[in-house]
Amino acid sequence: MLDALTVAVAAAALALAAWCGFAAYRDQPTKDWHFIGMAVVSVLALAQLVVGIVQLGRGERPDQGMAIFLAYLVGSFAAIPAAGLLSLSERTKWGSVTVSAGAVVLAVLEVRLYDIWGG
Repeated sequence: MLDALTVAVAAAALALAAWCGFAAYRDQPTKDWHFIGMAVVSVLALAQLVVGIVQLGRGERPDQGMAIFLAYLVGSFAAIPAAGLLSLSERTKWGSVTVSAGAVVLAVLEVRLYDIWGG
């Protein structure tokens, strides 16, 4: 995996978590700007998904097994869109909390992906 991309996804996810956490602190639901931030983080996660699949296609293998690597890779791609959809159903501050929690989960998944790949 590309270490720089992993760090970029994790940093963007933590920034989104802080931003949505601050909105929740101010009793605000997710707004359009938050969804733009979620889209940026999702595009980064999509880039990581593509890079991971390409590296597997080139014959490179993760240290801890391909099945667990693919599960974490797909899970990291789905974390933010799932949190965004849940926040649409809860148009209170708890929607912002949901996105913030999903972004923290994504950052943790990135650390685990790095470990699985052999970093």
